[in-house]
Amino acid sequence: MGEHIDVERVRQDTAGCASVVHLNNAGAALPPRQVVDAVVAHLRLEEEIGGYEAADAQRDRIEHTYDAIARLVGAARDDIAVVENATRAWDMAFYAMPWQRGDRILTAGAEYASNAIAFLQTARKHGVQVDVVPDDESGQLDVGALRSMVDDRVKLIAVTHVPTQGGLVNPAAEIGRVAREAGVTYLLDACQSVGQMRVDVAEIGCDLLTATGRKFLRGPRGTGFLYCSPRIRESLEPPFLDLHAATWTGRDSYQVREDARRFENWETYYAGKIGLGVAVDYALDLGLDAIQERVTGLAETLRAGLRGVPGVTVHDRGARQCGIVTFTVEGRDSQDVASALKANGINVSVSIADYARWDFEPRDLTSVVRASVHYYNTEAELDRLIADVGSGR
Repeated sequence: MGEHIDVERVRQDTAGCASVVHLNNAGAALPPRQVVDAVVAHLRLEEEIGGYEAADAQRDRIEHTYDAIARLVGAARDDIAVVENATRAWDMAFYAMPWQRGDRILTAGAEYASNAIAFLQTARKHGVQVDVVPDDESGQLDVGALRSMVDDRVKLIAVTHVPTQGGLVNPAAEIGRVAREAGVTYLLDACQSVGQMRVDVAEIGCDLLTATGRKFLRGPRGTGFLYCSPRIRESLEPPFLDLHAATWTGRDSYQVREDARRFENWETYYAGKIGLGVAVDYALDLGLDAIQERVTGLAETLRAGLRGVPGVTVHDRGARQCGIVTFTVEGRDSQDVASALKANGINVSVSIADYARWDFEPRDLTSVVRASVHYYNTEAELDRLIADVGSGR
């Protein structure tokens, strides 16, 4: 498991590994020192010579981030917008859609609350219909059902690749084939998948993809990106424009820029943008296949160990599973479990029904403990978690 990654080296690059068992990587991973150093160095440069001047001096490093992200997801640099977080990236894409009354959105049962709220707001505002595609017997989106639900009113297929509340990996490429066959725009929320597995926009066939820096990419908080295919870019005018996203061409006219940076705005977190590029380089240097192998293997080990603890139920579903492991402990509140683990130096998080009602309510779940592994975690750390849960501490 993970023989291609020098675990000791990456742990040496990660200061937090010396003080905490960090199993909240689906929330925010521990950044490597290379990322931290890059961010701090740019902030120091701003301190010394000024913010505008620092951005001018580091223009090549800033621009490199677009090349790195493009390589990460198999795109061209002009297809990439770097924005302040994954939610803003997703919103800029979604709210750029030219909605009309009667349009349909097809989505999955495992959608995150922020996406679902945007669907419902658009339904209320524009008379759009939101339809949730049923799951198959494994718990992932049923591709056959999706295909049967597509008609000429479907404007968008919007799916979360890996939901926040479980180890499920939705069949993104199979969904992409349905979208391409029907000529329907396909928006993939890859917030939890980018950085822990290989994600290629050409293989998946999505038109739009959004992701964050802080999770499995191990980048700075306050960073994210959007991929927008040139096939549909001209048909999408962002909901917000400024002098970076567009040019004021005449007294009463403007022109939206041609590349994906039409989804950005002028003011940006330059230190974070540089740090994001360093984080992407770090992942690419390790190798996405090696990362995926180790993360998936660690998660399988953790699930197996937790299933052996009396009173523990593991709730992950899907034909394919990833680095997120969710569970409950009989007779104990999930938040209490998480708090007890934190007191023992183990970071996890809790997902509640408010985050995923379409998924949790049919399964009679109110909350789950979420432990999310990364390649710098060790089997010994997983054993600590399992022992602590088993002891009831």
